[in-house]
Amino acid sequence: MRGTEEDRNQVLPEILYEDADLIAVNKPEGIASIPERNREKGSLVELFSERGDSRLFIVHRLDKEVSGLILFAKNPATHRLLNDQFSGREVNKVYRALVHGVIERSGGTVDRPIREFGSGRMGIDEKEGKACQTDFDVVERWPASTLVRAFPRTGRRHQIRVHFYSIGHPIVGDPRYGERKVQQEFARLMLHAEEIAFRTPSGRMLRIQAPLPRTFLEILGSARNPEGKPPRG
Repeated sequence: MRGTEEDRNQVLPEILYEDADLIAVNKPEGIASIPERNREKGSLVELFSERGDSRLFIVHRLDKEVSGLILFAKNPATHRLLNDQFSGREVNKVYRALVHGVIERSGGTVDRPIREFGSGRMGIDEKEGKACQTDFDVVERWPASTLVRAFPRTGRRHQIRVHFYSIGHPIVGDPRYGERKVQQEFARLMLHAEEIAFRTPSGRMLRIQAPLPRTFLEILGSARNPEGKPPRG
């Protein structure tokens, strides 16, 4: 099933780039990248497939709670090319995240293996986890939180979310990682896929950026006040 009538009638998210081979979309938070088990709920790929001009091939995913840049291929050859670049770690990805607490250092690397622990929850496992690396730098600090740019060098599920949680700085508004009572005070998960750079089928390097959505900017504005109080969802 391709989603409800309401899903099919909703406005398509912003298209950041499109050509004959691929399409880049600025995904809002709250919509799944691909169909979920509950097929009554629409997904991003279904919304764009409703346009009817081409079949879309899934290259990578963003968590439902995450906003930002996601790519879809329009043909098998581009799908293979992009998949090879992702698996070969040739794609450069940049995320913007607001985390709890103040990170004093200017940046660093979290290099800790991750595995699934059940019910979709991921965690650090030094013995049985898969290799996982996230670089980051600090953009700005406030009394109760820190704005960072994150550069995942691997592509594990919930990687950025788990890595910051593991160093004592869970991402603001994360429904899975962090103190639940505190996280529920925030209107959204403060993680946004901001930029991606890759090689197109023509061989040129393409860099695409996704602007921060209003929902993200509103919570950033609240983080700047001395009390660090977020808007309630």
